[in-house]
Amino acid sequence: MLRRWWRRFRRGIRMIRTLGWTVLALGLVAVAGTALTGWRELAVLGSACLVLLALAVPFLAGRTRVDVELRLEPMRVIAGDSVAGDITVTNVASGRLLPTILLLPVGDGQHRYGVPLLAPGASHEEAFTIRTERRGVIRVGPARTRRGDPLGLFSRDFAWTRAQEVLVRPQMLPLNSLGAGLLRDLEGVSIDAVSQSDLAFHALREYVPGDELRHVHWRSSAKAMAAAGQTQLLVREYLDTRRSHATVVVDDEPTAWGDPEEFETAMSVAASLAVRAILDDFETSFMCGEQAASGTDGHLALDAVCRASLGRTGLIAGARRAQAIAPDTSLLFLVTGAPAGFMSIARAAAAFGPEVRRIALIVDPSAPSRATEADGMPVLHMSHKQDLPALLRWSVR
Repeated sequence: MLRRWWRRFRRGIRMIRTLGWTVLALGLVAVAGTALTGWRELAVLGSACLVLLALAVPFLAGRTRVDVELRLEPMRVIAGDSVAGDITVTNVASGRLLPTILLLPVGDGQHRYGVPLLAPGASHEEAFTIRTERRGVIRVGPARTRRGDPLGLFSRDFAWTRAQEVLVRPQMLPLNSLGAGLLRDLEGVSIDAVSQSDLAFHALREYVPGDELRHVHWRSSAKAMAAAGQTQLLVREYLDTRRSHATVVVDDEPTAWGDPEEFETAMSVAASLAVRAILDDFETSFMCGEQAASGTDGHLALDAVCRASLGRTGLIAGARRAQAIAPDTSLLFLVTGAPAGFMSIARAAAAFGPEVRRIALIVDPSAPSRATEADGMPVLHMSHKQDLPALLRWSVR
């Protein structure tokens, strides 16, 4: 019982707006001043404040019964594009809906619409446009109706929709295929590890206890037994194969970037690489701080790019986490800024095996774009993101 009353008390406190608290404080101070000084003017001021609060309370009475539908199209856009939205309020009560206020949070701002008097079953629709300028996530909603007094002393808000998210992707660049210089076939990329079951047939060997009979090559076994004059079974031996898998790791450490805009350039690079890898039928993984995605669905990687932000993970820890998430990586991109230094790139690259092709990409607006090589790893210094296609052509030639 006590908990129930406490919840009601908290709901009541939340109904008081900033102006309401101001009027209440002024009224109490005036009443206290009247008791101490006996000034009639203070008594009048205190009484007026308290009467004003009492007259505002009845505006909170009653119930609001509406159906609110929020529609956004599209839900994923590239920075600079617009999102069309509309919100429809339908009166589902048996009586008329008095004029009310509809509030719709959009990002850091809030849209405010006036809903007129609605007969039972009537609807009111408002259209709006969300303009996107930068990569990120724009939270829209929940839509709320507000019942309160005309002066804004008190208000009761009712949420009618869930919050929706608009994912804003960075500007991306068209890139040539990442497959150049990579050994690929229909099965995948063969490595030297021998397996008992895979797609790439390698050789025959003698049967040993524990081998599965389904791998016995009966025709070769018969020929071997006829030639040797004794029982001898031969089993198939395979080479492990794996599909091409591109992984992009972006440094989220603030000290690795000379300017926040350099980090945004890195996000544009990461998104461009992810799209190109998906078009090349690579499995694709993205890692930046707390944001990670892996798989064949391109939306997963690009959604993670939208949500990525500066943090404390760093390039080395991010690469180690990426290796745990995508151990079958065959092509690795390490993206960082000039202040990070090559040592952190080398330690991050060491998280992956020697069979993985590794490419480092350093965003450095202070120097001309150029391509170098260190320890057998291409290192691309990018001054402007428009230089990425040319640098990438050099690295995968």
